[in-house]
Amino acid sequence: MDLTGKLLIAMPAMGDDRFAQSVVFICAHSPEGAMGLIVNKRADDLRLADLLEQLDIAQGRDMTNLPVHFGGPVEHGRGFVLHDYGYHSAISTLDVNDEFAMTATMDILEDLALGRGPLRNIVALGYAGWGPGQLESELSQNAWLTVEADKEIVFSHADANKWESALQKLGVSSVTLSSEAGRA
Repeated sequence: MDLTGKLLIAMPAMGDDRFAQSVVFICAHSPEGAMGLIVNKRADDLRLADLLEQLDIAQGRDMTNLPVHFGGPVEHGRGFVLHDYGYHSAISTLDVNDEFAMTATMDILEDLALGRGPLRNIVALGYAGWGPGQLESELSQNAWLTVEADKEIVFSHADANKWESALQKLGVSSVTLSSEAGRA
């Protein structure tokens, strides 16, 4: 099972409040573990301009002052940008699939500051990480649903609507969703 490029949708009974009603884009998944970014939770009162100021990156007049997201509970001080496939950093970009890429180098922030970065993006601090077999175990315990990633859900929908939108992509309503797993 390779969940790279998929969305994880937290089930209603998610025991970890940091992941309650979260939608996680999986950037990488292998036998060594998984890494993803929560795409529907903003960092409290933090915008791109604030982050750039803290990093002493000059802001151009064409910059869009985006919100900064809480990408996950691992390495809160590390920044990641999930973006559409069209942008590639001169230093390093992880091509997730034909639609998504992720960059975690300073040059993408410099490009965003000048209005030259990727048009569709989510700037996040921290990430969600799982060790070998951990995500698979959580899936077997009914903690997550999975669905193909959708650029409209990830980049265009309001954060407050992404969880419900991801569920609807599966044909599931949050009203009828049960946190109990069944066995036949």
